[in-house]
Amino acid sequence: MLDLSPVFSALSDPTRRRILELLSKGNLTAGDIADQFPISKPSISHHLNVLKHAQLVRFQRQGQHLVYSIDTAILTEVQHWLDQLDLVRLQRRGRIE
Repeated sequence: MLDLSPVFSALSDPTRRRILELLSKGNLTAGDIADQFPISKPSISHHLNVLKHAQLVRFQRQGQHLVYSIDTAILTEVQHWLDQLDLVRLQRRGRIE
């Protein structure tokens, strides 16, 4: 099974969750993302790097800008893992054989 620890670590931070919410509405440059927060651009860069490491976002260079987008592939793995936990829970309660 894929190591999901970086994903859960990334998702544990409210700023990173908010970045994902913003990106769920469309692609944004790092500057556009930073403009949505009362923290420094280097701090936003750190958060974006954590999200990249967790495979939750990807970026594409467009001229001098980095344009970020959400990457939902890893979230499919997380959902599968959660579904398996739910299946075990339901089996223990006798709802599924």
